[in-house]
Amino acid sequence: MNELKSKVFWRAVLGELVGMTLFIFLSIAAAIGNTNNTNPDQEVKVSLAFGLAIATLAQSLGHISGAHLNPAVTLGLLVSCQISFVRAAFYILAQMLGASMASGILFAVRPQNSTALGVNALNSISAPQGIVVEMLATFQLVLCVLAATDKRRRDVAGSVPLAIGLSVALGHLTAISFTGCGINPARSFGPALITSDFTNHWVYWVGPMCGGVAAALTYDFLLYPKMADFPDRLRVLVSGPPTDYDVNGRDDLPAVEMLSK
Repeated sequence: MNELKSKVFWRAVLGELVGMTLFIFLSIAAAIGNTNNTNPDQEVKVSLAFGLAIATLAQSLGHISGAHLNPAVTLGLLVSCQISFVRAAFYILAQMLGASMASGILFAVRPQNSTALGVNALNSISAPQGIVVEMLATFQLVLCVLAATDKRRRDVAGSVPLAIGLSVALGHLTAISFTGCGINPARSFGPALITSDFTNHWVYWVGPMCGGVAAALTYDFLLYPKMADFPDRLRVLVSGPPTDYDVNGRDDLPAVEMLSK
């Protein structure tokens, strides 16, 4: 519970709230702002908007909160024992609140001739098929996050936020024609809440969250196992990273992720 007494923790939660609000506003505005959104180039535009938004915000907020900006990423890092249960819960709540706030703003400022708000929907596929698409698209995203931010690696070059942003864009290019691409459950939740349209909404939680868990388990136990410090990692789930938190909140605490190693 020392995390709850730390100013750094609450700054991180605020970072997730601010980041998610900006991310949803910027990305969904790109999706609904074009009246000719049936053209093929719209998918490319939307995919780039989502990817570039994540890359920009990861660069801006990575040192504050780790810039998860996605409940599936947060869950993946929890399964990977890199954050505590408390931090994961507060991050996901902040992400959902930020997505709802941004969706409300978009609802108020959207063009008068538009009724869209970016609500995800299955496109001529069943719910189980949608889950598979969402799971695999999220799997590659969380796998990219875990691999790009692994502290054991010494071969990582270039921009980690950009790599993760490209992974988000790739997920959208792959899944947007099938499901609208809901690899971020909070992104799906915000527009659904504002429009009260929760049709097949559970697909956009089950698929991405399962993908995040599967990616963490696959990377940590099969592809690049790290078992030597497993007892210490389990303690992180309860008490957070092995860092001394104080009430005044030190400013030199390490970020959870998104930094080049």
